[in-house]
Amino acid sequence: MNWLIRPSDKLRGDVHVPGDKSISHRAVMHAALAQGTSHIRGFLRAGVTEAMLRCVRDLGLLVEFDQQGTLVVDGAGLHSPAAPLDCGNSGATIRMLMGALAGWPDVVTTLSGSAGLRRRPMKRVSEPLRLMGADIAEDTPPLVVRGRRLHGVEYTLPVASAQVKAAILLAALQADGPTTIHEPGPSRDHSERMLRALGVSVVDHHQTVTIEPIHGSLPAFELTVPGDISSATFLFAAAALVPDSEVTIRAVGMNETRTGIIDALQAMQAVVTIDNCRELGQEPIADVNIRASELQGITISGDWVVRMIDEFPMLAVMATQARGETIVRDAEELRVKESDRIGTLATELRKFGAQIEEQPDGFSIEGPTRLQGAVVDSHGDHRLAMSLAVAGLIAEGETTIVNAEACRESFPNFVELMQSLGTGGW
Repeated sequence: MNWLIRPSDKLRGDVHVPGDKSISHRAVMHAALAQGTSHIRGFLRAGVTEAMLRCVRDLGLLVEFDQQGTLVVDGAGLHSPAAPLDCGNSGATIRMLMGALAGWPDVVTTLSGSAGLRRRPMKRVSEPLRLMGADIAEDTPPLVVRGRRLHGVEYTLPVASAQVKAAILLAALQADGPTTIHEPGPSRDHSERMLRALGVSVVDHHQTVTIEPIHGSLPAFELTVPGDISSATFLFAAAALVPDSEVTIRAVGMNETRTGIIDALQAMQAVVTIDNCRELGQEPIADVNIRASELQGITISGDWVVRMIDEFPMLAVMATQARGETIVRDAEELRVKESDRIGTLATELRKFGAQIEEQPDGFSIEGPTRLQGAVVDSHGDHRLAMSLAVAGLIAEGETTIVNAEACRESFPNFVELMQSLGTGGW
């Protein structure tokens, strides 16, 4: 599927974005490990989460949506699947399953996925799990997990990673003693929040997390998933970049481990207003209003990078219109996402005429630059596809996004929502 995009005059609206991808993944995984029936409202129905649902069904659980769109998961114990589990292109799915399945004796599972997933690093997960006693063959998919009794460990993550941490925490639930994880920097704490809400002893202090095993099953639960701030970022950027625009996004997740993009917008002098701060299912949420703004270049590095690791494709587009230089450092993790997001960003933004220089751990962009419409490729990366689409809204002339269907991985109604704001037909 290709998109043909023309410049937009202004964007106006008051909208909601789909449910948070990270929280949706964790919710269904915890529900699969629970005894009883769990109900998850606002669950993200997209390519990446469909992979998780498919795998959980193949492990022998009843997983379905009711007439109101609530996800219902009937947890009753995991069973060896008849065939390899297809994790699609979802790194979160395969990594969390590695952790959850490692501690289930007598369950033997082969985990595989797309060609892109088979290139993504799994040793960072298998290594700490093996220290806990896990039996995991290979470090790249397809890999075989043979469930067995695990023991608690103390482990220092070499790189801050919420997905690796989540996998260890899932395994630690079935260990014979406490597990302590030391992080080199802050990472998403959705797992910790959700597990504490389910009665698990999880203590988080100065980037050290200690979890006690549960010696049984998690309790069934009800949860409402907040709007995904990573998806909202495309609307934040479009409203800031398209002249005379103003957009409000309701009930956006505002977990402080995820709000690096809000800090970036404010540092770039975007006009951002945050209202109606409250909590939803142990997570902070708020309504975010953003208006067309004159942006300034900024420098991002260190812990700030971890707090907005998924937002850099969109930040790069904003940087093309910011006055001065924008520099991103310490973001080598971008090399091993759904695409090499440093390399693909540089390749595709240059087609618009952007002045971007690629570095091993980031990039620099000089702005502002008048972008010219171009034919660009998503490289099968959902965040790159939508970032390039926003670039097309401010470029002169027509822009064609090749392989635009990738957006369905995380934001299935992206086109319809953007059209509702005034982008016109795509």
